[in-house]
Amino acid sequence: MPKRLALLLFCLATQFGCLTAGVAEESPAVPCRIPVVVASYFPVKGDRIDIEVTGDWDSTLAATREKTKRQTRELIEALENGSRYHGYKDADAKPSLDYEVVHEVEYLEPLPTVAHSGPGAPMTNYDAIMGRIDIRKWVLDEGVKEIWIWAYHGGKVGLWESNMAGPFGDLSNSNRHPNDLPKLPKTYTVYHYNYQRGTSEATENHMHQLEAVLNHVDGRDRTPPERWSELLFWGKFVGSDRTHKIVRPGCGWAHYPPNAERDYDWANPRYVETDIEDWQPDGSGRKQHLNCLRWNGDSLQWFVYWMQNLPGADSGLTYQGKKLTNWWWFLGDLDSCLRNRIGLVEE
Repeated sequence: MPKRLALLLFCLATQFGCLTAGVAEESPAVPCRIPVVVASYFPVKGDRIDIEVTGDWDSTLAATREKTKRQTRELIEALENGSRYHGYKDADAKPSLDYEVVHEVEYLEPLPTVAHSGPGAPMTNYDAIMGRIDIRKWVLDEGVKEIWIWAYHGGKVGLWESNMAGPFGDLSNSNRHPNDLPKLPKTYTVYHYNYQRGTSEATENHMHQLEAVLNHVDGRDRTPPERWSELLFWGKFVGSDRTHKIVRPGCGWAHYPPNAERDYDWANPRYVETDIEDWQPDGSGRKQHLNCLRWNGDSLQWFVYWMQNLPGADSGLTYQGKKLTNWWWFLGDLDSCLRNRIGLVEE
């Protein structure tokens, strides 16, 4: 092939997201498209949700339906906005994730459940739900990567905030049961939301899933807990160790902002010196005096702000002389990343 033609093809491929300079050609495109199927369970009694089934929700069907649709839109906005590297100060930052609801289905009945041997409410039967929506067709034929379930909790059912199945196993924020979802040749993730709660709680489900995936890629699952503080994501970015508390005011995680002293400490007024807005893997980033005013003490604003500090597209960050990859790839196209052995640092 003539050199000029080869160069032209390379430039076109890079422009349209087919290649990422310095990374294998199999790297995911940006933004990563995430087709979603939304399944809603609205057990009704007349024109209202049956509180005897849900345990804590008895609004009208119309109001509940409208709330879940609104929160679906708000959730997509939060996730896409969160994937904009330093989007809070770079108006031109583009999202690394592109969500699209490709199908919605509604059931005016209770969630299917499966009994378990221990005490407490029965567990949501995710295998039955996936069978009913024909998960094989949506994942294998339509490229769907996520299933969003709007339902309830209220002490009436057990649920997992996120669940996963695929050729690389279950890397979710669940007990990772090997047989609670149909296994397919492509990975898909199931999120289960409670419509008694708000958009912040739904977003938190995704935060914990992102943490689970990044910890796996970073090797935390294979690292002795006493060495977690040495890991790139959990130790150097989050600033934590085996305690899950913040031991070095880095960037924090879902439950713990850099200044947090306990779980869910999003409104703590305590000031700390943190490099969250100039995080560098070697610890050389500029630190600033910061407390909850930076995210208005609001959990959803904290989630979006934290996500925007995650190494994303064109971050320019390096570690031990190597560029960091776009960490959003691991949500956008996990199979490609694992198949091609892409890590948090370019090789």
